[in-house]
Amino acid sequence: MTVSEKEKTQINENVMILTGNHAAAHALRQARVGVVSAYPITPQSPVVEKIAEFIFEGKLKARFVKVESEHSAMAVLCAASATGSRVATATSAHGLELMYEMLPWASGNRLPIVLNLATRSLGAPWSVWTDHQDFITIRDVGWIQFMCENNQEVYDTNLQAFKIAEDPRLFLPVVCGYDGYIISHTAQPVKLEHQDKIDDFLPPLKHHINLSDISTVKGIDPVTTPHIVKRIEGTAPGYYEYRYALQRSLENSINIIKEVHDEFAVKFGRSYGNGVLKRIETDDAEIIILAMGSVASQSRVAIKKLRSEGLKVGLLSLKLFRPFPAEDLREFFKDKENIVVFDRDIGYGYEGVLSYELKAALYGLKNKPNIKGFIVGLGGRDVKTDHIITGVHKALNEFKQGIFTNKTDFLGLRLDELSDYDESTYFKGGKK
Repeated sequence: MTVSEKEKTQINENVMILTGNHAAAHALRQARVGVVSAYPITPQSPVVEKIAEFIFEGKLKARFVKVESEHSAMAVLCAASATGSRVATATSAHGLELMYEMLPWASGNRLPIVLNLATRSLGAPWSVWTDHQDFITIRDVGWIQFMCENNQEVYDTNLQAFKIAEDPRLFLPVVCGYDGYIISHTAQPVKLEHQDKIDDFLPPLKHHINLSDISTVKGIDPVTTPHIVKRIEGTAPGYYEYRYALQRSLENSINIIKEVHDEFAVKFGRSYGNGVLKRIETDDAEIIILAMGSVASQSRVAIKKLRSEGLKVGLLSLKLFRPFPAEDLREFFKDKENIVVFDRDIGYGYEGVLSYELKAALYGLKNKPNIKGFIVGLGGRDVKTDHIITGVHKALNEFKQGIFTNKTDFLGLRLDELSDYDESTYFKGGKK
């Protein structure tokens, strides 16, 4: 279909060169958030700085609440969400960890909060560079977690996140993750959609609680007991039933995530696989790489080089981390033989988190694939195409030899550059 010159001009007018942080800020502006509360932390600060600028300029009618910490920021958002406001924030690393106490309160109260996470390493030692460890650490608090590969995806995922979070079948908080600096501070073309189209896609929030409506008495955060409580007006769930309901909602959210993704794709013309997984060169692939975020982006380059060597390698980029899309993964991998997983995180004391979660998800398959995991790029260390290629070759070599272990393999280490390095003493707290 030919696009008219007028349409081309209009399309160009809607494209801006934005960092990932500013793409997130524009999405929050166009989502018409009512309350934002945040505390600055590198590398997310430009998100909320831009939001404050939008509010000051009158481009966003919202309340920006300045607080003394990230813990307080999430507490404010929980309260604002409970009164019926559309709310959002952004953070990184230790800011997210300081919020941790409030995260299960948000999910337990079924508050549709959207949080942008510009990923950053956790100390100690202190680091401001990226990996996925902060993103991984909140996998057990009941939030939906997305990971984005580029700035357009950050913008699009935020718009979808509000619609998913506010779906009456769910009412769950959502994290939109993206790599610090690699995405947060890198500028790319981003198409911003017309406000009327976004308003049509994302109608005003109709909350299930809305404490601001005083026509009926409501309360949240009640103290529960281990048992069902009998009352004059009926029965109240015990703690166990609340946890069951949250788990079932998270499991059922995958279908809603796909619905929202497909609706967005039809309306705006951009899609990300099925909203859960993104498949790249997988139709004829005999070897599949599994990764997410910046590692998946680098793997896109690596599979081209590997294919030039004659290896049929494909990539499965994981967009949805929580709930973990086990059924989609089982269906995809049921007839695959070789899988190489690259984690920008560690499940300390075991191996990369994606690697062991995939192994758990595929448990019981009739035809069990070979799986090898690698750790890459911690603390902002460059993830190079050669690292991905080396990992694929090493995995294939081990598969051929019948070697299958849960050993944590690190790629890109520079131990040979450490003076007087001796592994037998170095990991006991000192060097010889």
